Amino acid sequence: MPCEVQVSAGAAYDLGYHVVWCPKCRPVLTGPVADRCGELIQQRCGERGWQVVALEVAPDHVHLFVEGHPADSSAHVANQLKGDTSRVLRAEFASLRSRLPTLWSRSSFAATVGAVCAATVHQYIDTQHERPCCKDGNR
Repeated sequence: MPCEVQVSAGAAYDLGYHVVWCPKCRPVLTGPVADRCGELIQQRCGERGWQVVALEVAPDHVHLFVEGHPADSSAHVANQLKGDTSRVLRAEFASLRSRLPTLWSRSSFAATVGAVCAATVHQYIDTQHERPCCKDGNR
């Protein structure tokens, strides 16, 4: 996937988040519940200006790869989507209300995804002093 830098007032960025979260009781994300959960995630991400790159709603977890803004941490993205989807899904599906005190577990997994790996960034920073522009004291 090519690097597409987004630009806003005062920032240029390319931020991708891989976020995973699970329901409190598994497996409940099947059939119409899974379909509606996917629709809600797509809708809420669109409303917030986050671009969904990939989404999988499995019976026991949700995998989301989303491109966000610098002001939105991966934890914020996960918490907003968990809250929004829990409220709507529990209102629409009575079985989720009767079986679960809350839909989602409190934990989630999040990782940043970028155009370069951590080793590349580390090497770039470590070799800054070797670059011609930095050898003569010009930075």
